[in-house]
Amino acid sequence: MRQFLVVGHDAPTTPEFSLEDLPGAGRLDLLARAVVAALLHSHGVRSDSRVHLVLDDAYTFVADGATVRHLRPDERSTAARVRNALDARDEAIGAMPAEPSPGVALYRGGLVPALERAAADADRVVVLDETGDPASEAKPTESPLFVLSDHHDFATSDRAAVDKHDPCLVSLGPVALHADQAITVAHNRLDTDSFARY
Repeated sequence: MRQFLVVGHDAPTTPEFSLEDLPGAGRLDLLARAVVAALLHSHGVRSDSRVHLVLDDAYTFVADGATVRHLRPDERSTAARVRNALDARDEAIGAMPAEPSPGVALYRGGLVPALERAAADADRVVVLDETGDPASEAKPTESPLFVLSDHHDFATSDRAAVDKHDPCLVSLGPVALHADQAITVAHNRLDTDSFARY
C-alpha cells in the first residue's frame, strides 16, 4: 500500500465554494491534482494507493484506490468529490467518517489524527522535502506513507506532528516540485524499483 498525505493549509472546510474558481478555494486545484496523481494512471486506478487531504486542520478527505468508483482525471470533478464529502460532514461523528460515495471518506480532525490513521498501515513515514536526503539513497519500503505540503511550507505544528512518527526526509531532486508532481515522481521510483526495472 502506498499512501500520500497532503496538508492543505487554506483548504475549504464547508461545501460553499465554486468549482469555477478552484485556485481561489484554498488552492483546491492543487489538492485535486494530488488526488488524481495518487490514484490514477493511464486508463486505470492504482488499487494499491490511498490519498489523504488534510483540509485546514479541521477535516481529512480520504480516497482509496481499491474501492473508489468513477474517479475522473480532471480537477473539477475531483474537487466536486471533496465538496460532496464536505456536504456530508455532519455524518462524521467522533472517529467514524462520513462515507458519501464508495472509496471516499471524510473524517473530523486534522493532521494529528490523520497521521495516526495513515501511519497504522505504513512501515515508514517519508516527508518529501527538497532539504531531505536524495531519494537514490533512501532505503526501499513496501508500505510508505509520503507526507507533503501544499503551496505553503509545513508549519511548526505540522513538523511537530510528523516528527512523532520518526519520519525520514527525502528529496526527489534539486528543483522544488508541486505536490502532484512529487507524487508522480514517487510513484515512478516505486514502479521501477528506483529505475532498475522497466
